[in-house]
Amino acid sequence: MQRRRGALFAVAIVLIAGGSAHADGMLTDFSYPHPMKQHAFTSQGQALVMAYMDVPPSATANGKTAILFHGKNFCGATWEGVITPLAAAGYRVVVPDQIGFCKSTKPATYQMSFHQLAANTRALLASLGVTRPILIGHSMGGMLATRYALSFPDDKAALVLVNPIGLEDWSAKGVPGRTVDELLEAERKTDAARIKAYQQKTYYDGRWRPEFDRWVEMLASTYRGTDSELAILSQARASDMIFTQPVVHEFTRLAVPVVLLIGERDTTAIGKDRAPPEVAAKLGHYAELAREAESRIPNARLVTFPELGHAPHIEEPDAFNTVLLETLAGLSTP
Repeated sequence: MQRRRGALFAVAIVLIAGGSAHADGMLTDFSYPHPMKQHAFTSQGQALVMAYMDVPPSATANGKTAILFHGKNFCGATWEGVITPLAAAGYRVVVPDQIGFCKSTKPATYQMSFHQLAANTRALLASLGVTRPILIGHSMGGMLATRYALSFPDDKAALVLVNPIGLEDWSAKGVPGRTVDELLEAERKTDAARIKAYQQKTYYDGRWRPEFDRWVEMLASTYRGTDSELAILSQARASDMIFTQPVVHEFTRLAVPVVLLIGERDTTAIGKDRAPPEVAAKLGHYAELAREAESRIPNARLVTFPELGHAPHIEEPDAFNTVLLETLAGLSTP
């Protein structure tokens, strides 16, 4: 299958060879695929800014809006291979960086919860005049999109989960907890080499292509230079949020069409590295977890990519987009 290389490959080589000249926790020098806008608002007594892309349809508008939720180790930019096909199919596409991540504000103090991030996103959409969006969430963004759907049950048209984490409750399965201080200490050890090694093993089943390096450098740059301490703190808080706020037990309450798009080579499991060996061996089996989720979610449909991993939209964008667009076209949404 033809893979995307060209310009992105060249950018990746430059970044990995020389690093980002002015790396900072706000991704100031990292280019996004579409113009960035800012939504200023107040939350928890603080003035915050949520950065986002708002991409209009590039073909005849179908009247529908897709909102794309990024994962913990990702940003709005990592949806670049999906945004253009959605716009070409008539969708308006809104892609925020959540508070605490990427180009958005990283507060020194903030109670981070999935409900809070969902409420922030809902307020952004209200400011844009968006109602009943199609929620598409990847990785941690799948947990966030699920919480959005549960918190605001009348304010979405459909839910699409792309290799969401949170298909299992790691604490309930025996993974020991960690304080934010302990998580912060671990985050401070993060660098490009560690990120790449983790993603290659966990996300891509040991495989790697040079164009993936761009996303490694994107994440690694937030751990260096100006504002990096706030970015690291946000990452630690996010890890705590993910571990302590499971959504899997509420799948039966989801009341809209739900599509699970799952790369079965994924082995992501939060806390696997600190779990006892006998516990770790039972975690992150996405082929099994996805089928369990499908059986528990009313009106759910599972589509699998047997040879792909945690980020099928990055690993094989053409195959992923074909399935995504066909699936969306088949949904009964207002």
